[in-house]
Amino acid sequence: MPVPSKERVIALLSDLVHDRGFDLEDVSVVSAGKHSAVRIMVDREEGIDLDTLPALSRDISEAFDAVSDFGEVPYTLEISTPGIDRPLTEERHWRRARGRKIRVELADEKFDARVGVLDEGSVTLVFHSKGVLASRVIDIADVVKAVVQVEFSRPKAEEMELAGGVVGGRPAPADTDEIVNVESPEEGSDK
Repeated sequence: MPVPSKERVIALLSDLVHDRGFDLEDVSVVSAGKHSAVRIMVDREEGIDLDTLPALSRDISEAFDAVSDFGEVPYTLEISTPGIDRPLTEERHWRRARGRKIRVELADEKFDARVGVLDEGSVTLVFHSKGVLASRVIDIADVVKAVVQVEFSRPKAEEMELAGGVVGGRPAPADTDEIVNVESPEEGSDK
């Protein structure tokens, strides 16, 4: 067998990827004549920087080299992260998308909203309704499709606050005033 099945790759890599702090999001095995491709998609809570993927790629390559069922046929190994167009299907996807704008499709409606706080199978969505900022809790199981949208401007502070606040590592909202901590003089002091 020149290239193992998707199931074999998942079985081989699940623990390795998890032990390195990643989630194995998807595996694709494509046979293309004499040269095949194994595509592996990973993600993690704190995001992925450019330095982490090469190390993971080396570890995965070593794991493939250590098994005999890959055969001698050459293959290309591709390690990537989910693109912005990946649908939100798991609770961890919703948690990682908090604060981002999405297009959500329910059985009877479609609308744009900002992802708020996730709570045991449900998520708060923040949206504009007739010019007013509103929120709504929906069950994730009721979502037909949800995809993160590209934004070219930062959201307003009120919108982010209603969505549960700014998530670490994300830009601050567009209209926040710089917060300055001012110490008040203690009672009885000469200040």
